[in-house]
Amino acid sequence: MEKYIIHGGHPLKGEVVISGAKNAIAAILPATVLADGPCILENVPNISDVHIFTEILKDMGADIQFINKSTLKIDTSGIKVPEVPYEQAKKMRASYYFLGALLGKFNCARVALPGGCDFGVRPIDLHLKGFQSLGAEYTLEYGMINVKTEQLRGNEVCFDGVSVGATINVMLAAVKAKGTTVIENAAKEPHIVDLANFLNSMGANIMGAGTDMIRIKGVDILHGTEYAVIPDQIEAGTYMVAAAATKGDVLVKNVIPKHLESITSKLIKMGVEVTEYDDSVRVKYVGKLERINVKTRPHPGFPTDMQPQMAVLLCLAEGTSVLTEDVWDSRFRYLDELRRMGADVSSVDGHVAIIEGIKSFTGAPVKAVDLRAGAAVVIAGLCAQGTTEVENIYHIERGYENIEEKLRGLGADIKKVVIPDKVMQTAI
Repeated sequence: MEKYIIHGGHPLKGEVVISGAKNAIAAILPATVLADGPCILENVPNISDVHIFTEILKDMGADIQFINKSTLKIDTSGIKVPEVPYEQAKKMRASYYFLGALLGKFNCARVALPGGCDFGVRPIDLHLKGFQSLGAEYTLEYGMINVKTEQLRGNEVCFDGVSVGATINVMLAAVKAKGTTVIENAAKEPHIVDLANFLNSMGANIMGAGTDMIRIKGVDILHGTEYAVIPDQIEAGTYMVAAAATKGDVLVKNVIPKHLESITSKLIKMGVEVTEYDDSVRVKYVGKLERINVKTRPHPGFPTDMQPQMAVLLCLAEGTSVLTEDVWDSRFRYLDELRRMGADVSSVDGHVAIIEGIKSFTGAPVKAVDLRAGAAVVIAGLCAQGTTEVENIYHIERGYENIEEKLRGLGADIKKVVIPDKVMQTAI
C-alpha cells in the first residue's frame, strides 16, 4: 500500500506544467480502434488510466509502442475480436467507450459493465438508446453489454439530458455509419471537441463539436494520424485552487485559458489574482478569501470534477458559502474526510453543502474516496497545520501525472511512502 505524507503550511510558488487531458485521452485511445493505420498520440498523460487503456488494447491485439514518456504509437489492425473482458472493464468507467468504437469498426461489440469512481448511479441508457437510433440492438447478460447491427445508419439522436459519455459513444459509432447523424442536446466539454478534432484528422466529417448540435457525415475509411492531446483542464484547475489555498503564487503552464474560464471567474470573485497569458495562467493569493456560492453545471458551467477541490478553498473563505452539485449524485462523500481536518461543513439532500469558513485545516489521517476527492484532501493537507496522511492514493494517480513531484517542485513538503502489507494487517 502507498500513501502520501504531507507536512502543511508551505505556500506553493513557482511554475508547474500541465499534462495531457485525462478525459480526452480516455475517448481518444478507444477511438484508435477505428483507424485503418497506426496513430501517433502526443502529450499523453502518464497516469494509471492510460496504462489500463493500453493494456486493454494490447490484450485485444493492438501493437503499442512508447516512443517517449508522453508519445504513443498505436496500431489496432491486429484487433479481430470486438470484446473487452470483465476483468479489464471493471477497472474504469470510461471502458464503455469501446462500445461505440468497436460498434463503429465491426458492427458489433461486447464490453463488460464499467467500473471507475463510485459516486452515484451512472446509467448508460442514453448510450444504448443512441446506438438504437443508429440501427443497433443490444442485450445485457452476465454483466456484459452486447451491441450489434448489420449496418449502422445515420439518424437524429436527441438526448433527454446532457451526457458527455453518451455524446462520445454515439460520435464513435456514427463516424462510419451510412448517411448523416445529428446529435441534439450534445455535451460541449473541451474533450468532446478534442475527440472530434482527432477523428477529423483521421478523415471523419464532424461539425458542430463544442455546441449542442453535432453533425456527423459517415465515411468509409479512417486512416492513421498524428495528434497532440489538449492540456488537462481539471489538472490545471486543481493547481490553481492549490495555489490560492496555500496562499501561494503559481504560474500554471501548458493550458488553454479559455477552458479555465469558469474556474478563473470563481477564483477572481473570491479575491484571488488571476492573470491570463497565451498558454498559461498565474494564480496569486493577495488577501483574505471571500465567500461565494458555486453550482456545478455541464460545460461551459463550473465543472463537477472541480467541485471537491473548490470545497477546500471555500472552507478557508470568510463567512458561509453554498456548494451545489447538480451533475452527479453522492459526490459529497469526501466531506467526512475534510471534517477530520477541521472543516465546518454540512450536506443537505446529498446535493448541497453548507460551508462555514475556518481559519485553517489541521493535519489528520484521511483517505481519497475517489479521484477528485483525493486531490481535495491533498490540497487541504498542503495548507493544514501539522501532518496529513492520505491513503488510497491509487485513486489520485488515475488522473494526476506525478502529482507529488510537481507539488514538490512548487515547494510542498509531500512524499509517497510504501507501507508493507504485513504492517497494515497488524494495524487492522
